[in-house]
Amino acid sequence: MSPASTGASATLDAVTPVPSPDPATDSRMAPGGPGYRRMSFALFLAGVATFALLYSTQALLPLISGEFGVAASEASWTVAAATGGLALFVLPMSALSERFGRRTVMTASLAVAVGVGLLVPFAPSIGALVVLRAVQGAALAGLPASATAYLAEEVRPKALVTAIGLFVAGNSVGGMSGRVITGWVAQEWGWRVAVGVIGAVAVACAVAFRLLLPAPRHFRAGSLRPRVLLGTVRGHLADPLLRRLYAIGALFMTVFGGVYTVIGYRLTQAPFSLPQGIVGSIFLVYLVGTVSASTAGRLVGRLGRRGALYLAGGTTAAGLLLSLAPSLPLVLLGLVLITAGFFAGHAVASSAVSRTAEHGRAQASALYQSAYYIGSSVGSTVGATAFHAGGWAGTVGVGVLAVLGVVTITLLGSRAARVSARREPVPAH
Repeated sequence: MSPASTGASATLDAVTPVPSPDPATDSRMAPGGPGYRRMSFALFLAGVATFALLYSTQALLPLISGEFGVAASEASWTVAAATGGLALFVLPMSALSERFGRRTVMTASLAVAVGVGLLVPFAPSIGALVVLRAVQGAALAGLPASATAYLAEEVRPKALVTAIGLFVAGNSVGGMSGRVITGWVAQEWGWRVAVGVIGAVAVACAVAFRLLLPAPRHFRAGSLRPRVLLGTVRGHLADPLLRRLYAIGALFMTVFGGVYTVIGYRLTQAPFSLPQGIVGSIFLVYLVGTVSASTAGRLVGRLGRRGALYLAGGTTAAGLLLSLAPSLPLVLLGLVLITAGFFAGHAVASSAVSRTAEHGRAQASALYQSAYYIGSSVGSTVGATAFHAGGWAGTVGVGVLAVLGVVTITLLGSRAARVSARREPVPAH
């Protein structure tokens, strides 16, 4: 079947939208169909490996600060460097996936990232650790945009939100398991052994991913010409809806990056004074994100995209305010709400990007991922700086401002949709 008949983009030069094929003749994957379960599990494992590696030092920041004698704002660069490297390289890596294939680029990215991950435990200084983490983040850049582009090409449109939600759910499991494992391992054997264990887990995920992921059937190689790539990027950035979605992803991740970079410092200090293993176990609340991301499709079906974003933003804001309480159960409940709201909002926004882009889907997804991880880097550094200056309330203040940004952008989108609807001509009867 030709790429035009599948609705997939054939090259970066393609700009004309094509109609969706009849479900009866559509050979793309659907729930219950051939290959769908293998594909879902493979990308779930890729998501696990990506987030486990990307945030492997986040729960260990107090220990890293102690070993190297640096403040929270300096140690936070071991997280910000990784997410920043990903943000910078996700667009070039997406271009490579247009030329060499989604599965090829994802496989190579995971291979390099896990290789660097096995070197991280031997970093002799905070500077070397930050450099290794930046390289690791750059390597992981081949995963997010290529994965969503693969899904947009290989999965039927009605199943796309659910499929991307499962990939995002893998991110939440990876983020959770990485932090829980590192917390308990570090308590007994130190942070270096802990990140080494995460590297070994990621190796297993990478091997299973490559063995399970079905070969693409609807991918057609595109052009690597810089002029064509820049034209595609400019076209996406000129789309008001895509710009709003990129900003929403960045703002949601600013909240999440700030909260989870700083929470370890807060919980190891008075009045909580929790040991490292218990602090790592706090990240079990990521399971809530697994559920909220995987149910994002149903949420959009009931409330619409903007309604789902309002709910996600409101849930996140409520969690931030609740986490100010000097009570551990209330702080945990606040983290649950923050996590649920973030992952739901991320799944809704990222899937909307894939459905909105009618050509150059890898570039559209790459721009979203770049904005998303820039938000993570900003959240990590600004959240840690705010914590140093004003305690947990400072970090919460940064998060609340970011959520207000999400709500404002969504309101502007609703207004733009109403104006557009009023301008549409009424068909003659």
